[in-house]
Amino acid sequence: MMGPNDKLSEKEIPSSSPSPPVPTAAPPQANGSSSDESPGTTTPAAAALFKPGWRFWLIYVSLALITFAASVDNTIVFTALPAITREINAGSQYVWIANSYVIASTAIQPLFGQLSNILGRRVPSLVVVALFAIGSGIAGGANGVPMLIAGRTIQGIGCGGIFVLLDVVVCDLVPLRERGKYLGPILAAGGLGSTLGPLIGGALTAVTWRWVFYITLPFSGLSLITMALFMNMRHVRSKSWKQNLARIDVPGNALLIASITAVLLGLLMGGTTFPWSSWRVILPLVLGFVGWATFHAYQLSSWCKEPTIPPRLFSNRTSAVGFTLSFLSGVLLEWVVYFLPLYFQALKGASPLESAVDTLPFNIFLIPTAAIGGILMTKTGTYRPLHGAAYIFLAIGLGLSSLLNASSSKAEWVIFQIIIALGLGCTFVTLLPAIQASLSESDVATATAMYSFLRSFGFIWGITIPSLILNALVSGRLGTVDDAGVRAQLANGGAYEFAAHGSIQALPPAVQQQVVRLYTHAFRTTWLAALAFALLGFLLVFLEKHVELRSELDTEFGMESQPKEGIQGKNAEGVRDASVTV
Repeated sequence: MMGPNDKLSEKEIPSSSPSPPVPTAAPPQANGSSSDESPGTTTPAAAALFKPGWRFWLIYVSLALITFAASVDNTIVFTALPAITREINAGSQYVWIANSYVIASTAIQPLFGQLSNILGRRVPSLVVVALFAIGSGIAGGANGVPMLIAGRTIQGIGCGGIFVLLDVVVCDLVPLRERGKYLGPILAAGGLGSTLGPLIGGALTAVTWRWVFYITLPFSGLSLITMALFMNMRHVRSKSWKQNLARIDVPGNALLIASITAVLLGLLMGGTTFPWSSWRVILPLVLGFVGWATFHAYQLSSWCKEPTIPPRLFSNRTSAVGFTLSFLSGVLLEWVVYFLPLYFQALKGASPLESAVDTLPFNIFLIPTAAIGGILMTKTGTYRPLHGAAYIFLAIGLGLSSLLNASSSKAEWVIFQIIIALGLGCTFVTLLPAIQASLSESDVATATAMYSFLRSFGFIWGITIPSLILNALVSGRLGTVDDAGVRAQLANGGAYEFAAHGSIQALPPAVQQQVVRLYTHAFRTTWLAALAFALLGFLLVFLEKHVELRSELDTEFGMESQPKEGIQGKNAEGVRDASVTV
């Protein structure tokens, strides 16, 4: 019962297996949802003692390895794509070597959340790693475009599942309050893989492009073996596989995957393969969004017995805001990753390799900031101040970036990148625990899948929105460029390609000056648009409520040898210390 001085929690959360009460001044709710009180009210005496064992560390390292491999695979193709296109005569089909992977890895993510609830964590985790490895082998051995695209699609399905399930498994093994600290190093492995991917791709392409895909196989094999031997996770099994399969929301998943695929096709083709005004872009976008709305209506209906995305995930404002912030974080991350190199190539005359080096300050500070954010959340038990600070840093860094021009000093663009990294990095591991805090532990898988999906979906918009702004601004001021040939190359969405190929530096001085002024104006407005998204995120933080981060691990999906809760006696204050050993 709550005392007269206790405040109501944001949401009463039912629990299938309530934790035993711990006598503190502000006891947690049955499933660990805290009182809606000022940050930092969790007493150290009430905190559970989390003790990772050797099996935990084996699983944890295997998750880090496969995360590294999947992240390398996300970026390794970029530098190898020209060589691949030449050797297999891909021609205009080269774009689908990358796009098939993006679509497959994004659209499939909500399904894996539901599958992990029905089949447990072990089987889906082994399947996605195996799919990733099989896809890598097919792509590496491809003798034509269709086989390569098929391999990339299978890789994408595996990779999408990996990014969902690794978070789910960590959340099953680690109490909520500790999750940020343990998600940080895995994220660091992913960040390292994404950073090294283009460099590894360039080096391997000098030997043979096939090793661009084969290189991930040792990591996949080692992770698969370790997980098969040691990742024995609990779950409540149905009596038969037939009953398990009957629980899968087949109509809902089919509708959602088809709808998201249509939306992504429109976004990826718009302004590149076809103009945005083309019916080939408009039709899939309209069908996709209508289908997506229909999917959510179906999830609310009595026809859907076990929803893929339960409506209750959005039933309180903290989780709803957390999901929105996750989408905004994905948008802004890709916005920065997409536009920072273009600034150096267009206005500083840098080559693609030089621009990659110039963006190192952002990449170097991004992951350590994420780790620090996770540690601070674990120490303080709060997330709202971290979210507010993150979006303030983002807003400051993006606003300052609008001042960059061709004569900006190295000190300026280095400092601006660090400020942006401080903001974005802090969102990486603090948003998911905030979402989970206001939901039941039984919603961990579906909430994590939705979080991962929205971030991935945000990545696509983080390319689409700034591209639209850049092309519109350049097209609207083409009259400031005297050379008709240059105007023709910049028109109809050609602004990005013109800058990325180093064409500006090859122009006569007078025309070059005009084009640089044109890009400077376009970049300024594009950064200010990103600033607006960051400010929106900051305002949304005020809608979050503080919910105590649970210190006890109460889940039906832990490791089989892991007791749900053990008592280690009493401390000096007479409070029992809950101990979780993995």
